[in-house]
Amino acid sequence: MEKAKKRRFGIIATIILAAALILGLMWATATAEKNAKHQDTLTRVEKQGKIIWGVKADTKLFGLMDTKTATPVGFDVDIAKALTVQMSKQTGVPMSAEYVPVSTASKIQLLKNTNIDGTVSTMTITPERAKVVDYTDSYFNAGQSILVQKGSGIHSIADMNDAKYTILVVVGTTAAKETKKFAPKANIVALQDYASAMQALKAGQGQAMSTDNAILYGFANENPDYQIVGGNFTNGPYGIAFDKDQKPMVDQANRALATIKQNGIYNQLIEKWFSQVPGLDWHDLEV
Repeated sequence: MEKAKKRRFGIIATIILAAALILGLMWATATAEKNAKHQDTLTRVEKQGKIIWGVKADTKLFGLMDTKTATPVGFDVDIAKALTVQMSKQTGVPMSAEYVPVSTASKIQLLKNTNIDGTVSTMTITPERAKVVDYTDSYFNAGQSILVQKGSGIHSIADMNDAKYTILVVVGTTAAKETKKFAPKANIVALQDYASAMQALKAGQGQAMSTDNAILYGFANENPDYQIVGGNFTNGPYGIAFDKDQKPMVDQANRALATIKQNGIYNQLIEKWFSQVPGLDWHDLEV
């Protein structure tokens, strides 16, 4: 009887030990996979030989899908490419630029999931966002304005501080919060993207669309019956964002950004995309 008990105890102990070893192995494997996934961003891009950039695909001048090539084109896309070229020189590691379309609502989560390595996507630098992402120095001077139909009688954001007005914004943008501060009585309706907001404006679902001035100039350029009025009522410079605690990557990007500003490439890109926009002084956009 005593021997049988000892035998059963030995079997149970063996099973427990085996289970513990299996669980330990599973934990170690999961930890290794997690660490590999969230390794230093600079190390990751050097190993993969490319930087995967999140860019807009619905924002005129900054990132808009080219139907002929099925690739996004715009100022932000060109900035990402120029940074990639310069960072390759700095690190001595050949890297190419790859682009993934992002929305205002999706880009931070895509960074967190490592679906993208960084994002150049009209992203305003804010204290709230800086808690979850790392920003570079500012690469673009932006400020919020409103776009209205010509002859609307609206001359500024102050004119819209009335319950009879509806202002269209995009979900997740700083404009969604800031507009309410300057026109608290107006109705604020948030759409999923800029194309939807512009379509709603043209359909009469609102009397104004509000976001950053340079984005609105792109829409005004394509829609001559609409104009920007009242000037900027906020100041919101754009930054390039990486996942939180990625100082090596941010340092390399800042160094590359400073270089393309010094060697004239940055000014060439500003002029390329904004010098022909009616009513916009592209020199005001330089940083």
